[in-house]
Amino acid sequence: MAKTVSKKKTTPKKTEKKKPVAPKVIPSKTKKPATKTEPKSKAVPIKKKIKETKNAAAAKKKPSEGKKESVVAEKKTEKKKEPERTFVPPPTKKEEEPKEYKTIRTEIHKLMKNQYLPISIIDGIMERAAKDKKIEAKLKNIVEKALEEYAKNRIDPTEACGIISAQSIGEPGTQMTMRTFHYAGVAEINVTLGLPRLIEIVDARSTPSTPMMNIYLRDEYRVNPDLAKEIANKIEITRLTDVGDIEMDLVNIFISIKPNKKTMEKKGITIEDILERVQSVRKLSAKIERENVKVTLDEPGYKVLQNTNETLKNLKIKGIDGIKRVIIRKEPNEGYVIYSEGSNLKEVLDIEGVDPYRTTTNDIHAIARELGIEAARNMIIQEAYSTLSEQGLNVDLRHIMLVADVMTADGTVRAIGRHGVSGEKSSVLSRAAFEITVNHLLLASQRGESDELNGVAENIIVGQPVNLGTGAIELVMNPKKPKQKGK
Repeated sequence: MAKTVSKKKTTPKKTEKKKPVAPKVIPSKTKKPATKTEPKSKAVPIKKKIKETKNAAAAKKKPSEGKKESVVAEKKTEKKKEPERTFVPPPTKKEEEPKEYKTIRTEIHKLMKNQYLPISIIDGIMERAAKDKKIEAKLKNIVEKALEEYAKNRIDPTEACGIISAQSIGEPGTQMTMRTFHYAGVAEINVTLGLPRLIEIVDARSTPSTPMMNIYLRDEYRVNPDLAKEIANKIEITRLTDVGDIEMDLVNIFISIKPNKKTMEKKGITIEDILERVQSVRKLSAKIERENVKVTLDEPGYKVLQNTNETLKNLKIKGIDGIKRVIIRKEPNEGYVIYSEGSNLKEVLDIEGVDPYRTTTNDIHAIARELGIEAARNMIIQEAYSTLSEQGLNVDLRHIMLVADVMTADGTVRAIGRHGVSGEKSSVLSRAAFEITVNHLLLASQRGESDELNGVAENIIVGQPVNLGTGAIELVMNPKKPKQKGK
């Protein structure tokens, strides 16, 4: 009985699902099962089930097969379209180069005779030769000269370029004088030059001993002297003692400030400006009396009076912090240029009329903060090269570039010393060879460090051949002598 119940329960569910589908279509397609259903009522539903499940499976398979076929067809069409897209650009590139260029290029390649030249140099020669026919006639000599110059500038494989650059900078560095020198004919601004300046650059000091800036102006500011003077007044720091005289009255306990009108006119400062700045100081009140500024204390006292007198002397009225003095000079091609003693790159660049693309400072860390590490690298190269060339020492620029690259490799300006590049070396012996030998060896033994002896200093200490130049090549020679003919 349980079986029949289960059959009866299952059959109506299927009929319920099939109700939305047209019921008259099923008997029309299959007439034989319709005749069989009349006499046998219990057996028929099972057969129907089987057929229906087969039909449903076939119906499910058919659309999926159709989909698969369509997907395959789409993939085939896509595959056919893809190569068309990829093969379109190359012919346009080939068509861009004219025949003249092709012929000159082939001639250059013939003249090179299996030697190498960079593509940029070949393109440069090719362009010049195409424009001027006289150059095309001398093409052989030009290519030979280019190959010769390129061979001069190449570095041999496994060359100890670091040691060569260190030697080329260090050897002339011993001949440098220890002196400070006035800057570019301006006697008032002293700049540290020579060996002290080179040490400052290599040690990556946070602030140079004599910070200074070259402030270039733009547009009408560099042509008009009055506008240039306005910017100079904005930049140069002016304190209260520069503008007026400060006098203390010990009997009545007050301070009187007598402003100097001439200097105020030069600096572009009024008495109201002085009054505003004085009033910003705590625990005092100020007012204008007979073209003077009278300062009275909230808490009168002799000691307080002296302290306020000292604070008023150092009170800043106008200008930028860090810039002590400013000089305006008219350069032949630049117009008016401002040279400053002291440096504050961030605030100077914000002033209207200052050219931010050419304004420089000798403070390398300030450049790294404001303009980025690449600008700092360029400044290291420029400063080091100018200090060496000022002493009449010709050092190859590429050696200085290598030093600058090592100093700025990790995105920060590092010193070449025990706190920077040399102190961060992976080799224990090379660190110990530089400075603080015992400390380095003790720390390395505590940590259990190992030395792979890849560098120069380590191998020299151990007594092995250095892994550079001829020492980098390992050749095995056959000791047997070749047999002579006849023997």
